[in-house]
Amino acid sequence: MATPVVTKTAWKLQEIVAHASNVSSLVLGKASGRLLATGGDDCRVNLWSVNKPNCIMSLTGHTSPVESVRLNTPEELIVAGSQSGSIRVWDLEAAKILRTLMGHKANICSLDFHPYGEFVASGSQDTNIKLWDIRRKGCVFRYRGHSQAVRCLRFSPDGKWLASAADDHTVKLWDLTAGKMMSEFPGHTGPVNVVEFHPNEYLLASGSSDRTIRFWDLEKFQVVSCIEGEPGPVRSVLFNPDGCCLYSGCQDSLRVYGWEPERCFDVVLVNWGKVADLAICNDQLIGVAFSQSNVSSYVVDLTRVTRTGTVAQDPVQDSRPLAQQPPHPSAPLRRIYERPSTACSKPQRVKQNSESERRSPSSEDDRDERESRAEIQNTEDYNEIFQPKNSISRTPPRRSEPFPAPPEDDMATAKEAAKPSPATDVQFPVPNAVKIPQQVELLDEDAMSQIRKGHDTMCVVLTSRHKNLDTVWAAWTTGDIKTSVDSAVAINDLSVVVDLLNIVNQKASLWKLDLCTTILPQIEKLLKSKYESYVQTGCTSLKLILKRFLPLITDMLAAPPSVGVDISREERLHKCRLCYKQLKSISGFVKSKSSLSGRHGSAFRELHLLMASLD
Repeated sequence: MATPVVTKTAWKLQEIVAHASNVSSLVLGKASGRLLATGGDDCRVNLWSVNKPNCIMSLTGHTSPVESVRLNTPEELIVAGSQSGSIRVWDLEAAKILRTLMGHKANICSLDFHPYGEFVASGSQDTNIKLWDIRRKGCVFRYRGHSQAVRCLRFSPDGKWLASAADDHTVKLWDLTAGKMMSEFPGHTGPVNVVEFHPNEYLLASGSSDRTIRFWDLEKFQVVSCIEGEPGPVRSVLFNPDGCCLYSGCQDSLRVYGWEPERCFDVVLVNWGKVADLAICNDQLIGVAFSQSNVSSYVVDLTRVTRTGTVAQDPVQDSRPLAQQPPHPSAPLRRIYERPSTACSKPQRVKQNSESERRSPSSEDDRDERESRAEIQNTEDYNEIFQPKNSISRTPPRRSEPFPAPPEDDMATAKEAAKPSPATDVQFPVPNAVKIPQQVELLDEDAMSQIRKGHDTMCVVLTSRHKNLDTVWAAWTTGDIKTSVDSAVAINDLSVVVDLLNIVNQKASLWKLDLCTTILPQIEKLLKSKYESYVQTGCTSLKLILKRFLPLITDMLAAPPSVGVDISREERLHKCRLCYKQLKSISGFVKSKSSLSGRHGSAFRELHLLMASLD
């Protein structure tokens, strides 16, 4: 009897060169899981069919890097926001520009289409949220309330609310009808990168750079639970279509969570690095990630992933009250969204009005059409996906076949580990079973020698770094933060300074003026480093210093001399002068880097604005 072939739980589907320059944003079509849109520093938006190598369509018109892209639910429209603050909407069926929307004063960081109406929401680094009517080419409403860049926007499934997440550590819920904020959800201690509505219940999930996922009750406007211990910043989350669990795309892994009570059902190791977006189709989760000009796509077989905790519970291990047990899927704990009854007639309305809506009504629109083009680069794939002759039954095929799973590389290790029966409550998220996509190959002596090459040197470097960190830790445990920082600087190893700053940056109350005098020269070195993580840490530290101490420094320097002898004031004034001199030294470099594109360019531009009072 033939042994059944054991296939992988997770695997890499393909890797493509998506743009001539760096990729700056991307999005998957959620309805099909087969359409991919990428935005690049080359100012283009490119459309791809997942697992096909050739670009279907290239959209031009933007004059600065494309920072955010989003497809509407039927995948017939795409909106893209640029670094300059402009927004363009293209009709993919007609292969032409539909609208150009101007009004933001800084980068477009987030976009979303309304699920039923012809509206788009945009969030910007200028802290504003705007709601646009695509048909009338105008801003319907502006929502103000965030104090930093708005990183994510999501409409509720019924289209009545808008959730926003921002760098100011808050999540806000807006009532579209009333045009005002309904509630603010504080609690995160770092920038909030993503929000996602439950597909059915009044529940919202938010993921943050503080490495937590929080669940919010939208009836009581309070936190339901909090998942802690994520391996890194949370950038991508997605509810299962039936709402049974939440998927979190972590660094090189997919984690599956429940929220009442908070628990981790499963972890699947996927070598996707920093995954940027997720979609589900045919019981497969599609994840996409980008690095420089390349985009990689990955697949996880969800039939082999634990997605629920409704197994028999051990009364000794699970002593929670009965009311806190996971609800049965047929009996939702909260209210369910009421979808508009007009939703089913939307395709007909689009068919009737499509020609008039696509006709440019003004000379300005004519100019947009001349400046913006939709270049169809692969006619066969375009016709297969968009079917331009049929305006109702189009979009990528709903009955698309699942991607075939490749066999395990090492059949001897293909058997899955036995799963313990109860789903464990989350203290540190521990899965019931970990599926590890095998990547075992026979290694000859040459390969082994390459692996060993430099191993001894690396061991020496890491041993030295560990010793240095022990020195800093010894000073830290005394409670004197300044001494620990001084010892890190004295070691003359930037990696140790970065490790320490990554801790200090998480708690602004640790920062003092005398700490700034020691740290600022190190920040200048970090900003000029060739390592991306060093630059990012330097930008974060400098931002904290500017927001917390720059007003004090400028006020102290502008104040008239004191009468008499005030030693403490003189010491503070000396520190302010020293910090001011160091900040002036850094400001020139920050200004020179503010013209860069991408994430670092945005950070340097924000720092340049904060340092404007130094000029």
